[in-house]
Amino acid sequence: GVSAADGTGVRPLRPEGWAPPRGYADGVVAAGRIVALAGQIGWDPTTQRFASDDFAEQAARALANVVAVLRAAGGEPRHLVRLTWYVTDRDAYVAARPAIGRAYRATIGDHWPAMAVLVVAGLLEPRALVEVEATAVLPPLPPLPG
Repeated sequence: GVSAADGTGVRPLRPEGWAPPRGYADGVVAAGRIVALAGQIGWDPTTQRFASDDFAEQAARALANVVAVLRAAGGEPRHLVRLTWYVTDRDAYVAARPAIGRAYRATIGDHWPAMAVLVVAGLLEPRALVEVEATAVLPPLPPLPG
């Protein structure tokens, strides 16, 4: 089975000889219950309103929303195995990377799943600047008694 030092069953992959990735994993192997999270944008999901048009602030809120959905499944950020970022402006993303990194570490911690960043023409919500879709793998449920 798959094991990791933190007991999550989530382990990063890196082919032999490859340079270490920065801010993501080249791949992840995991065993357990798969949790697929819909893309989360940088708004308040209770009011469906944006507090800001700042790229980094929207990214931070999108990450917080990912973690909130993950926690609803009984998971934690360390269970994330994949994040796909959809951004509407490459230059804004690059400029905001230091602030996004700080928000990432504050929200997700020192855990780096496999990631991809795609630049898109737009998102369904017109004010949305970033959307983050995620997959997590939680440990298997214990067997039922009897």
